[in-house]
Amino acid sequence: MSNLVRFGVSLDKDLLEKFDALIKNKNYDNRSEAFRDLIRQELVKEEWDTNTEIAGAITLIYDHHRRELMNKVTDMQHDFQKVIISTQHVHLDHSNCLEIIAVRGKAQDVRELADLLKAIKGVKHGILSMSSTGKGMG
Repeated sequence: MSNLVRFGVSLDKDLLEKFDALIKNKNYDNRSEAFRDLIRQELVKEEWDTNTEIAGAITLIYDHHRRELMNKVTDMQHDFQKVIISTQHVHLDHSNCLEIIAVRGKAQDVRELADLLKAIKGVKHGILSMSSTGKGMG
């Protein structure tokens, strides 16, 4: 027997039209797929807020000519090695580097690492992209 449950949703006509336009632009096959993704996104956000285990990536752009910057980035990564899965360093041009740090751990620990890295003098841009580990998601 299937675990699929059908239910009805009442929406204002204008809101439904906007939703239909949105799902068309995002290439969903149907409303059900779009609703499932919206629900999953809210469940993932709840994981971030309840400090459960998350997975994600910290992306940094920085000037590698900045004195001691790379040492600071590396030292900080060593301090947080319990949440770092992998790192990738890319030379974008003569002055700029891209660092991608794959992370998995408690949301609070990952946020702390991202905030500390972004605050290092010489980091031009940093962003944390958090997701779920996928456990318990249908």
